[in-house]
Amino acid sequence: MPHRSLVAALLVAVAACAALETLPPSPFQPPVDALVQEALDSARLAPPQQKASLQRAEQAFGRDASALNRLRLALLLATLAPPLRDDARAAELLEPIADPGAPGVGRLAALLAAQVGERVRMARERERSEREHDKREEALRQQLEALRAIERGIQEREEKLRRPEK
Repeated sequence: MPHRSLVAALLVAVAACAALETLPPSPFQPPVDALVQEALDSARLAPPQQKASLQRAEQAFGRDASALNRLRLALLLATLAPPLRDDARAAELLEPIADPGAPGVGRLAALLAAQVGERVRMARERERSEREHDKREEALRQQLEALRAIERGIQEREEKLRRPEK
């Protein structure tokens, strides 16, 4: 589900960019659109092809650490399904280029950084909730065991009282 919402947000961002065609075109607009298309296409591929796409993006970033290659790699790391998804690395890559005031790369990076940050926050919240649930479950288990011990003690005393002393 988070994957779908991220893709939907990216589609809304691309649609918003298309709606602003009255503005002079940014030199980064066509490459950003191509990156979004590549991410959408990669998300639909089988896992081995997704991995190959991610490796190509990593190699391109290794050769040229430009903002566009940085965004390309971050976009794939954020949109591919686990185990290829790496939100921490995507956030790290996006941080230097995320700028909501900059057209093209900056805005998309800012949007993606916000989405990744929200997904990370939700994952932490879910983990915290699960830990609390486990603690409550353990406390209840201990209380139940204590009640069972009390019940056994009462039953043993009653049994002793029923038996005639010899």
